[in-house]
Amino acid sequence: MRSAETSASKKKTVRSWIQGMNRQRWTVVLLAGLLLMVIALPVSKGNSDTAGEKHLTASQTTQEQKSELEEKLENLLENAEGVGKVKVMLMEDGGQGVYSAGETEVTGVLIVAEGADNAVTVQKIQQAVMALFQIDAHKIRIMKMK
Repeated sequence: MRSAETSASKKKTVRSWIQGMNRQRWTVVLLAGLLLMVIALPVSKGNSDTAGEKHLTASQTTQEQKSELEEKLENLLENAEGVGKVKVMLMEDGGQGVYSAGETEVTGVLIVAEGADNAVTVQKIQQAVMALFQIDAHKIRIMKMK
């Protein structure tokens, strides 16, 4: 009989505690429950590490390709008559970078050249870039190097 009396008194205690809860206590109980659920979620360490490594590798490959393409353009332009020393930056919609899905897609070009004070040289640089990347003239900016 004692166990029946004990369980009945426990039920009364729990009911009175629930009925006596205000908004702040309910919030605390809900947050504690959410915290327990988050802690209990399974986390596979192996998958997240590999995904991070794949993203890092893809990012490194993108930077290597970008640098290679910029270097090729710099070398090409530096060998053109009247251009002089050149620095090149290639861009895409999201900012600096030129690659999506393994293919090169240049959406903008910034060129700083020693020979950019000559209008004919600027026009030749612009035409060369337009032909190479199939982009419009307004997406190419050529500036004089100091």
